[in-house]
Amino acid sequence: MDIIPVLDLSRGTAVWARAGDRARYEPVTSALVPGIVGDPVALLKGFRARLGARSCYVADLDAIQGGAVQRAMLRELAQLETGFAGAIMVDAGAHTPESTFEVLACGASQVVVGLETLRSFTDLAEIVRIVGTGRVVFSVDLRLGSPILHPSIRDVAAANPDALRLTAQAVEAGVGSLLVLDLARIGTGCGVDLGLIEVMRRRFPAARLLAGGGVLARRDLDRMRDAGCDGALVASAIHAGAITASDLADLAAKPVGAQSPSVSR
Repeated sequence: MDIIPVLDLSRGTAVWARAGDRARYEPVTSALVPGIVGDPVALLKGFRARLGARSCYVADLDAIQGGAVQRAMLRELAQLETGFAGAIMVDAGAHTPESTFEVLACGASQVVVGLETLRSFTDLAEIVRIVGTGRVVFSVDLRLGSPILHPSIRDVAAANPDALRLTAQAVEAGVGSLLVLDLARIGTGCGVDLGLIEVMRRRFPAARLLAGGGVLARRDLDRMRDAGCDGALVASAIHAGAITASDLADLAAKPVGAQSPSVSR
């Protein structure tokens, strides 16, 4: 399983996300870069040099909330991409082919299309058709398990859709990578919804399945791997020093879905 460090960007500063209350996010202080506060470039270098991370997830909170894409910062981060064997995934509120191309032009390897900002699954299908399934990650954005839908979304298949129905629509649109992200769990250490992850794994066996929000310690990552996660997004536990380079290397070497004898649910 891949461990994917997270950068949340607000006005060019890396912030520490907690419980989805974006107005109260504060600049990051991290065990990876002691004495440096809120510097996205320093953190990305730390993810690579001190953790051995192979990929990174970047959330442009300005763009997700309807503002302009932080192009200059994304380009600066993308210049460091050559140090990664994997991808820099960027969620900058893309929901049309045009906005997807804008993110890719900033140097993103993969574009995250989030349920929170999506207006139409028809648009999602067009994005996948144009840029290719390998460059699109669909984020199933939740708050305490309930889907976060954009007020303008048009073509949801059910009146009160749950996460599984919405994910099925994304898969039907051609998406091959899924991210389950519960904003209310982020930074809380309460863990991800393992039951939902297990159901997602059974329902969509061919998809690359990622999840994030609530990781506290190594045991959470073991449980996520055993539930079928191909990758875990982690921020707070890395900044606190609870997840280390040895954890990343160890988990990368273990097959997904193999029950760990040391982990009890």
